[in-house]
Amino acid sequence: MPLALQWSIHLARDRRRSEHTVRAYRATAERLLAFLSGHWGGPVERAALADVTAADLRAYLAARRRGGLGNSSAARELSAVRAFLDWANGAGSAPVLRGPRVKAGVPRPVAPAEAVALAQEVAVESDEPWVAARDWALLLLLYGAGLRIGEALALTGAVLPLGETIAVTGKRAKTRIVPLLPAVRDAIADYAARTPWPVAPDASLFRGVRGGPLSPGVVRVKVRAARARLGLSERTTPHALRHSFATHLLGRGADLRALQELLGHASLSSTQVYTAVDAAHLLDVYRAAHPRA
Repeated sequence: MPLALQWSIHLARDRRRSEHTVRAYRATAERLLAFLSGHWGGPVERAALADVTAADLRAYLAARRRGGLGNSSAARELSAVRAFLDWANGAGSAPVLRGPRVKAGVPRPVAPAEAVALAQEVAVESDEPWVAARDWALLLLLYGAGLRIGEALALTGAVLPLGETIAVTGKRAKTRIVPLLPAVRDAIADYAARTPWPVAPDASLFRGVRGGPLSPGVVRVKVRAARARLGLSERTTPHALRHSFATHLLGRGADLRALQELLGHASLSSTQVYTAVDAAHLLDVYRAAHPRA
């Protein structure tokens, strides 16, 4: 069995990583093995990975850089390579190599009115009434409950009928309970009543036009077109609605620990980034409004 495939099976089965992470890490392993094969002049076995040096990794990253890889992507690539090498030959076996410096980014939230306008714009462009109801319900769920797009699309008909909360399975198969606003509950119930496909407990709640599970790519394409028509920033993505959920709650006094639970963050440090978002927003208001700014 190819090494990269073995690695991906380990990530999915033993580490319980998301499908997206498994796919990305496997692709990195395949790229590294292909590079080393050419770099060393022969096939690369698992035991040979113990001989990988910092110089080899620098050469690999340099090759990736020539392909247009930026600092953030290079840092993620190096992290995946280290994890792969540690898996292949034991923890700590990857050579020490300082990664590129990456400036910490701050999530860009969408204003409440823009979030609702985006959902409405996506919905009105749908030809079928049930598809319009689906798109409205889905985007309202992302903004109103702070779900990741993958979490929302993983919901099944078992969540119906909806109550005041919903159980969401997030990263590493961790389940959390998220409150549902009445408007979100009503939108999902309306979609469920309109969809032509049976809403079975073991079937996807959000369906594509042919009845299969709705693809996140379809949602992203629709949002991209809607934001262009509305003149919104390119950063206005489905995931930005989750950022907006967190930022708006924090701005209205939400406790950071409670927000951590709602977002499903394993570490509080992941949630604390939203304090920087709120501070950045206050500075923007200050600069725009203060006569001496």
